[in-house]
Amino acid sequence: MKPGARIASAMEALEEMETNWAEGGRAPADAVLNQYFRQRRFIGSKDRGEISRVVYAVLRNEAALNWQLDHGGLPSDPRGRVLAEAVLLGGAGLEDMKALCDGQQYCPPRLSEPELDWIKQQAGQPLLAAAMPPSVRHHFPEWLTPRLESVLGDQLPAAMAALNEEASVDLRVNTLKTSRDEVLGALQDAGLEPEPTPHSALGVRLHKRGALFATEAFRAGWFEMQDEGSQLVAALVQAKPGDKGVDFCAGAGGKTLALSAQMENRGRILAWDTAGKRLGQMKPRLARAGVSNVQARVLKSERDNVVKRHRDSADWVLLDVPCTGTGTWRRSPDLRRRTTPEALAEVQTHQRAILESAARLVKSGGRLIYATCSILPEENEQQVEAFLNGHKLFTRIGEDLRLYPHTHGTDGFYGAVLKKS
Repeated sequence: MKPGARIASAMEALEEMETNWAEGGRAPADAVLNQYFRQRRFIGSKDRGEISRVVYAVLRNEAALNWQLDHGGLPSDPRGRVLAEAVLLGGAGLEDMKALCDGQQYCPPRLSEPELDWIKQQAGQPLLAAAMPPSVRHHFPEWLTPRLESVLGDQLPAAMAALNEEASVDLRVNTLKTSRDEVLGALQDAGLEPEPTPHSALGVRLHKRGALFATEAFRAGWFEMQDEGSQLVAALVQAKPGDKGVDFCAGAGGKTLALSAQMENRGRILAWDTAGKRLGQMKPRLARAGVSNVQARVLKSERDNVVKRHRDSADWVLLDVPCTGTGTWRRSPDLRRRTTPEALAEVQTHQRAILESAARLVKSGGRLIYATCSILPEENEQQVEAFLNGHKLFTRIGEDLRLYPHTHGTDGFYGAVLKKS
């Protein structure tokens, strides 16, 4: 593809995201982008990579790009954002932009007079301006300012900068089949430049992206993709061989697989979720990892009758509850836009309902592990405190887990361990 065709495709993909979200859809950006590429098989891998780079650069820096466009009198729409990204982040000058937007087949229409004037003024200028409000400079929704300041204090700029960087690729070693040293060696031989993660004893980090899923180590089930922070949440459970445990919000099974390895594939894990499609993705992962102690089940709701049947029987219950995902903005920058006061209130209600129902599963002496990939106190400490105030049989064990990208190099995570007397 011509460079102009690539940015035209980026504009088109962003338009599809805008349409989905404007119509009330909740499809994440990566799902919309993947669908866009599936419908256009003629786009090669190199072109897909460059289109994706532009799309994610726009999503990561959307607030600042919009501010620059608004102050220049241009529409802050997908076309405008892509043009602004090329100039303010890509370093393109006026002649470069004229060549990209030449109106030829598959390329964007020619630049308008206002666009030409704006590019003349902005070429060579930085994206960030001194007049920008803090929420724009640091890439977060303005309404979250008091919440983020209460959690992060003077670390807020550093935390938001880290949440705006591209995430590394983290892997968890499958100890049912191999060791970290063996995985490091295999990936080194594959030219992927792996290194041990600093906090998880089972983690491997890649800074160089490559054909990871084509490696023999992946096909053999030696590792799974899992952020180091997610690995540390699974480690909070301290599952043992022979346990009966419940992964109540199992999703596609990342933590379920980690817990099975902790249990040496002995005992029983009930992996439940209301999202049948995501839960269905677990089956091939279990087979590849050699896991046989997991029973997956789709729930109708968090109060499904199966919960009552397993009441007071679990050694541990892991609740990696649905949340705003504020700790994952570096992977899903589109979540910033979709994190609204209404969305926060809705997810808090859902979290409380899950806690209430899942707590019934824990036997005396058992543990309830509550976790989110959010950094907001309303979803974390405040939920745990409210639960403990209403459930006197449960007490907090140890210090809560709090992970941040600027201090730990992981996604943002929270975890608390509660024990039932």
